[in-house]
Amino acid sequence: MSTITNLTVLGTGVLGLQIAFQSAYKGKTVTAYDLNDEILAKAKDRARDLAKTYLAEVSGATQESVDAALGRLTFTADLATAAGDADLVIEAVPEVLKIKDETFTKLNEVAPAKTVFATNSSTLLPSDIAPSTGREDRFLAMHFANRVWQFNTCEIMGTEKTSKETFDTAVECATEIGMVPIPMHKEKAGYVLNSLLVPFLSAAAELAAGDYADPKSVDEVWRIATGAPLGPFQIYDIIGLNTPYNIMMSGDAEQQKLAAWMKANYIDKGYLGLASGRGFYDYSSK
Repeated sequence: MSTITNLTVLGTGVLGLQIAFQSAYKGKTVTAYDLNDEILAKAKDRARDLAKTYLAEVSGATQESVDAALGRLTFTADLATAAGDADLVIEAVPEVLKIKDETFTKLNEVAPAKTVFATNSSTLLPSDIAPSTGREDRFLAMHFANRVWQFNTCEIMGTEKTSKETFDTAVECATEIGMVPIPMHKEKAGYVLNSLLVPFLSAAAELAAGDYADPKSVDEVWRIATGAPLGPFQIYDIIGLNTPYNIMMSGDAEQQKLAAWMKANYIDKGYLGLASGRGFYDYSSK
């Protein structure tokens, strides 16, 4: 059994809130942090929606078990309160190195010496972020996939300075919260999942941005030809468009062109994906 009892998640976006709720559902005492009370009010509503999703989709979930999860989950806009008694803090803020560095610098000032820090970054190397943490031996990456209750992998990647104890603790904790830990032997941007997924999604975006085929047609071809349940643009909507946009903006010139296309045609119009009610598809009537 790991030493992780109190777990804190920084950021209540799509994946951050899922990590927090899943951890609470599996018995951890969880604090979810975000910048202000307005954001947190929306996060609380989405947590209640997650409880309903678990009842509908998670085998063995009961009203009692999801209510208990909500009872173990608290929300705060005060970073010192969020980190005050944390054994593990998982950062799930936007995929921008400057934001992550600033977050960990502030976190290190208020977190106890015992606290292990983890990033849920989907593309950045933990060694890119580690210097800002102030505790490189107790820092690593724990990367979760969207819909954590269903697609329950946790890719765990340390740096050369991450201690074995920290790495082993992360693996044990991932198992305890219902994940399948995927230990990475060395650092690789994109881990396993996104090393496969990002090129696939980029290829789809190139087809639509170049006006070769519309998103629905691209998805239809992929589903029919491969038997896959979802096409790439449906996957974009589940992830949320802001994260792929940030990843593309950190890429080469061609990736940045795709980011500009996505921003102008979707993000700037408020079409951010499934969570917002519209992305490449309209979910407002569902």
